[in-house]
Amino acid sequence: MTPSPPAAPRAALRLLAALALCLAALPAGAAAVKDRSQIPEQYKWNLADIFPSAQAWAHAKAELGRRLPALARHKGHLGDSAAALLAGLDDVYGFDRELQRVSVYASTLSDEDTRAAKPREMKQSAELLQTDFAAATAWVKPELQSLDPARVRAFLAQEPKLAPYRFFVEDALRWKPHTLSAPEERIVAQAGILEGAGGAAYNVLKDADLPYPTVKLSTGEEVRLDNAAFTLHREARSRADRELVFREFFGALQGYERTMGATLYANVQAHLFDEKVHRFGSALEAALFPGNIPPEVYRQLLRDVRRSLPTLHRYLKLRQRMLGVSQLEYQDLYVPLVKEVALSYTPDQARAVTLEALAPLGRPYRDALQRGFESRWTDYLPTPGKRTGAYSTGVYGVHPYQLLNFNGTYEDLSTLAHESGHSMHTWLSMNAQPYPTADYPIFVAEVASTLNENLLVHHLLAKAKDDDTRLFLLGSNLDGLRTTLFRQALFAEFELRIHEQVEQGETLTGEGLSALYLKLVREYYGHDQGVCRVDDLARIEWAYIPHFYYDFYVWQYATSMVASTALATGLREEARQGGTSRRDAYLDLLRAGGSRYPIDLLASAGVDMRTSKPFDAAIAEMNATMDEIERILARRPARAAP
Repeated sequence: MTPSPPAAPRAALRLLAALALCLAALPAGAAAVKDRSQIPEQYKWNLADIFPSAQAWAHAKAELGRRLPALARHKGHLGDSAAALLAGLDDVYGFDRELQRVSVYASTLSDEDTRAAKPREMKQSAELLQTDFAAATAWVKPELQSLDPARVRAFLAQEPKLAPYRFFVEDALRWKPHTLSAPEERIVAQAGILEGAGGAAYNVLKDADLPYPTVKLSTGEEVRLDNAAFTLHREARSRADRELVFREFFGALQGYERTMGATLYANVQAHLFDEKVHRFGSALEAALFPGNIPPEVYRQLLRDVRRSLPTLHRYLKLRQRMLGVSQLEYQDLYVPLVKEVALSYTPDQARAVTLEALAPLGRPYRDALQRGFESRWTDYLPTPGKRTGAYSTGVYGVHPYQLLNFNGTYEDLSTLAHESGHSMHTWLSMNAQPYPTADYPIFVAEVASTLNENLLVHHLLAKAKDDDTRLFLLGSNLDGLRTTLFRQALFAEFELRIHEQVEQGETLTGEGLSALYLKLVREYYGHDQGVCRVDDLARIEWAYIPHFYYDFYVWQYATSMVASTALATGLREEARQGGTSRRDAYLDLLRAGGSRYPIDLLASAGVDMRTSKPFDAAIAEMNATMDEIERILARRPARAAP
C-alpha cells in the first residue's frame, strides 16, 4: 500500500528479513542437536543485554502503560514555544525508545521457539502497546503541519536541543501539501481498512483455497505443487521435471486468472485513491514521496535495464551452452548453472571467513563485528520451533541482533555476511546518531547487506584453487545479478504499466494482465530473436508474484544491488591501491542512519542514483563474471554441462 505520513515516530527498528532457507545437511555435530538447551551458549544470542529477565520486561512494559496517557498533555501545545516543542518531542521519542526495547525483546524471545505460548503472549501484548502508542500520538504530525512553518523553523533555530528532531520536523512540514484536514484524514484512515482487501483476498486464494496439483517427478516422488514446492522444484536437474512443474503449476494459476485479475485491480484502485485524495501527480509519485525519491530515478532504472538487454541475452546464451540444450526455454532459468560444490563451514569458520572477506571495510569495522560475534549478537543454529529464515534487528543503546538458521553451506555463509551488513549498519548508525535519526530508510538498507555479499564472493574467488569451485561461485553470483537486476526490473515495469493504464481510465482484467506480462517477458528474454523461448503459459506468472501488492516496493531490490555493486567495486579497487577515501565515505553513509533522504545518502558515498553510472558498474560486473566463466569453460575438455 502507499505509505501515508506516519502518525508518530516508529515504534521499533524495522525487521530486515533476508530469507535464506537451506535444505542441505547440517555440518558435523549440528545434526545431533535436538533441543535449544543443547546449543552451546556462544551460538545463541544474549537477550539479557536488553532485559535481565522476563520479569524485568514485564515491569518495564507495565511502566510504559502507566506513562502513555501523560503524552496527551502536549497535545495542542507544540506551537506554544521552542521549549514546549522540545518537551513534547522528548517525551514522545523517549517513550518510543523504551517501547522499542520492550518490542524487540518480546519478538526475539518468541522467535526462539514460536510454539511457546508465554513469549507469544508477550509479543502480542507489546504489539498492542505499539498500537495504543500510535493512536495516542496520531496528533503529532498533523499538529506540526497546522503551525506556521516559519514559526516552527524559528523554534529549531532558537533551541539547540531541538537539533536531533530537525529532520523529523522538516519531513513533517514537507508532507503538508499532501495532508488533508484532521476530519478528512480521519475519514481517509477509516477507509484505509479497505486498502488491503485486494491483497488479503489474493493471499487467501493463493495460500489456502487454490487447489494446487500433485505431480509425480522422475524420482518417483509425489509433490503437491503449492508456491513453496514450485519455487523448489523449478530448479530440478531433470528438464522433464522442470517442464512438468511449470506446466502444472502455471496451469493451476491459469484457472483463476479472472479472480486474481480482480484482486490486483482492486489493489491498484486503492493506490489511486490515495494518489487522488492526497493530491499526488501519480501513484508512483505517491509511493516514492515518503523517501523523497524522484520518480525519475524509477524510470531511469527501467531505461538502463532496457538498453542493457544485450547483456541479459549474453547470459541466456551462456546458460544455454552450460546446460547443454539446443533451445533455452523459460523453464530452464532456475536450474543452477553449476552443480553445487561441497563447501562446508562451521559457525566459527563462517565467522572467520566473513571477517577476512570484509577487509576492504577497514580494521575498526571488522573489530566491531568480531566483538559482536564474541558478544553473542547472533543466534545461529536451527532448533525445533525456531523462526525460519534470517534477519537482523537491533535495540538503540544496546546492540544489533541476528537470527540465522545456519546449516553450514555456502548459502549460510553468504547469509551471515548479508545479515552482518545489516547489523553493522545498525551498530554504526546507533553509535553516531541520536535516536530520532538512527533508523535508516529501506532504500539504503539492503545496500549494506548486498555489499558484504559482493565482498565475500570476490574474496572466495581470490582463494579458490580449482575451476569447479570458481565456476560454482561465479555461477551463483551471475544468477543473483540476473534475477535481481533484470527480473526485478521486469516486475517494476509491469507494476508501473498497470498503474498507468488505470490512471488513463482503462480497466484491468486477468486476461489483459496476462497479455501485458507475456509481452514484457518475451521482450526481456529475447523470445522473438530466438534467445529464450517463452511459452504462452508464462503469461500467468504475474499471479505468482505477491510483490505486486506491495505498492512499488520490488524495484528497490534492483537499486540496492546496483548501488552496492558500484560501491563494492570501488572499495576493492581502492583497497588494492592502499587508499581509504571511498571506504570512509561509505562508512559515513552507514553512520548517517536516517539523518538524510536515501538519494542524498548514496550520493554522499559517490553513488548518484539519478544517473546511469552505478547501473553501468553492475552490468560491468555481470559481464566480467561471464568473461571469467567463458575462460574456464575454454580450458575444459568438451563434456556434459557442469
